[in-house]
Amino acid sequence: VQLQACGGGLVQAGGLLRLSCAASGDTFNVYVMGWFRQAPGKEREFVAAISWRGGTTYYADSVKGRFTISRDNAALSVYLQMDNLKPEDTAVYYCAAARRGWGDFSNWAFDYWGQGTLVTVSS
Repeated sequence: VQLQACGGGLVQAGGLLRLSCAASGDTFNVYVMGWFRQAPGKEREFVAAISWRGGTTYYADSVKGRFTISRDNAALSVYLQMDNLKPEDTAVYYCAAARRGWGDFSNWAFDYWGQGTLVTVSS
């Protein structure tokens, strides 16, 4: 499975961005799609996930109510709508895919990773 993420950029605090992730290859065995982020000097952390078939979603507490993850099965794409952005949201955002079932949102539960897209939120 190959993942291609895009949509990052520079935005002022309170602004919005929409990230996209296009999947290709053997996607039939993908059960969960997720977004992670890594800020400078910090470890990569979970942001949001969506089940590929049922559409169930799960969010990190830090983004709940501001970010929305969605999918388009026909387009093999996943999106992350980010509203009311804060400077602490500044990070490289990664799209990821997991063959395992729903429930484990740790880094090692995801098998495939995109290249990352930089989001910078200015204060």
